[in-house]
Amino acid sequence: MRGAVRDWGDALVAVLAALVAMAVVAALGLWAAGAADLPDGAFPHVVAAVVVIAAGGSVDVAGDAGGLAGTDAELTLMPLSVTLTGALVAGACFLRPLRHRAVAGTGELLGRVARTAVLWLAALAALTALARHTFPVAPPDSPIDIIGGLLDATPTVGFRADTGLTLLFGLIWLLGVLAMALLVSRKAPLPARLLRFQEPVRPAAFAMLLLLLAYVAVGLVVGLVVAATRGHAAETFAVILLGLPNVVWLALGLGTGASWEGRVEGPFGLPMPHVLDQALRGSEDTTLNVAALAQHDGRAWWLIPVAAVLLLAAAFAMAVRSPAGTRLWQYALHLGVAFALTMLVVTPVTRVVARLGLSVLGIIEIEDLGGQVALRPHVWTAVGLALAWGLVAGSLGGLLASRVRRRGEVPTK
Repeated sequence: MRGAVRDWGDALVAVLAALVAMAVVAALGLWAAGAADLPDGAFPHVVAAVVVIAAGGSVDVAGDAGGLAGTDAELTLMPLSVTLTGALVAGACFLRPLRHRAVAGTGELLGRVARTAVLWLAALAALTALARHTFPVAPPDSPIDIIGGLLDATPTVGFRADTGLTLLFGLIWLLGVLAMALLVSRKAPLPARLLRFQEPVRPAAFAMLLLLLAYVAVGLVVGLVVAATRGHAAETFAVILLGLPNVVWLALGLGTGASWEGRVEGPFGLPMPHVLDQALRGSEDTTLNVAALAQHDGRAWWLIPVAAVLLLAAAFAMAVRSPAGTRLWQYALHLGVAFALTMLVVTPVTRVVARLGLSVLGIIEIEDLGGQVALRPHVWTAVGLALAWGLVAGSLGGLLASRVRRRGEVPTK
């Protein structure tokens, strides 16, 4: 009985710690973005919605403008700063009770995962009840608000979490986070029959985590410098706290040759560096790659050498953590596959779709309240390029690590 209570307590700590960390980051980011001033006490509801989306959930956006007007709204944007925070905290708390174990039974690990999943789903269900609100698009006493009131067409936008999809995708998100935690950690125990897979898998998985976190660290430094030297500190901190990985992992893909398709039109734009807004602004879709970005800012070419250096550093870290006797072609294969799988996961979550349209009688479009932002990755191109980059970087990393003493290697006299 005491052991069962302790196991449920460990699961509760992991769930609560992850959700509290996500809520704090989301609240600070939204506060910096000015969401604390939303009318009708919307702020806690928006925070809950951001946490739901960050955990893989689904939030539907809908508009209403009475009988004489129509609205069209859509939002697909994952706040990856919040997502990454929750993943790191959940993974660390899940592994903490296992840190002194060498081997764990399959049943024990599945039981820990199941208990964590049950509590996670219960917490997400509670969040979906809070993640719903409706508020007016136009400010009070504005001309649009006054005219809308006279015509019974005051525009509003509302959102609500989809409970079914949130629980489904939230469960998939959690299982993915826990699986990655077990893959990345060198000391996390595995069932005896899986031990033979840890040597080829764990060093490459750790290298990919190191690469993604290195990009976040570099982006954080750049963001802090921008906030301190160029003004607009609140907006910069909002991007850092809500979407820093969205920006830097996009930079990783661009640096390896990947491309995105998108456009920006209307009064609002991407919550990202201004150069992206410039490159994508227009009424037709535009291909976003390094060359297109460099037309607006020549420093974009630096994305290529930065990607090469950081990927090579990750390859070196993988080779050093790999057991002695690993062959050069194995380094190449392990990193190539790992980087391809990483981009298969990372590029889809950088997708952005935001649309708001308002029309009166279905004919007259009110341009000041309409617009769209779209950014869609070419996923399979990114995956193929990542495989090629990984094969080359893995080989070079193995060569660089050949002079470094590694685990399991017996020194020669």
